[in-house]
Amino acid sequence: MTTPTPVRHIVNFITGNANKLSEVKAILEPAIQVESKKLDLLEIQGTLEEVTLDKCRRAADLVQGPVLVEDTCLCFNALNGLPGPYIKWFLESIGHDGLNNLLAAYEDKSAKAVCTFGYSPGPGHEPILFQGITGGKIVPARGPTNFGWDPIFEYDGKTYAEMEKSEKNKISHRGRALTKLQEWFAREMTA
Repeated sequence: MTTPTPVRHIVNFITGNANKLSEVKAILEPAIQVESKKLDLLEIQGTLEEVTLDKCRRAADLVQGPVLVEDTCLCFNALNGLPGPYIKWFLESIGHDGLNNLLAAYEDKSAKAVCTFGYSPGPGHEPILFQGITGGKIVPARGPTNFGWDPIFEYDGKTYAEMEKSEKNKISHRGRALTKLQEWFAREMTA
């Protein structure tokens, strides 16, 4: 019988998105225990970093404890980074086909997926950011359509939606950002 790995940290991941929660838990646990809290946080307009920092501060004040927030961008290179942090609203308004149509007039279909996590140990602490970026391209939707823009973002010949979860977690923008978070927590434990 193996002894379970002791939990070193507990964070309250602020999300109402079950798919995001599943990915974060798959990557961080058991070393970092992830509890889910759904909060309706006002999102300011600004850069991805500004949005994430503000969201993290608000969440820490509301939860009165350690929080992890996340903001994701899908940046089309032909559109100078748009839709960027507004991808959620673009996807809800125009869907996968509409996102592809935004690039119809451009040869350049390249894009980057950017994920920024903000961590705060609690109220009054300045959040720390961890960012991951994966380059790819925008393609007509392929694969299951149950997780955001995964069906239209292709990396190395497959869309995120066509990948096994473990494969996606190794190369995705979210996985890369969470690897940086894990490394930071590991350093904090030895400091």
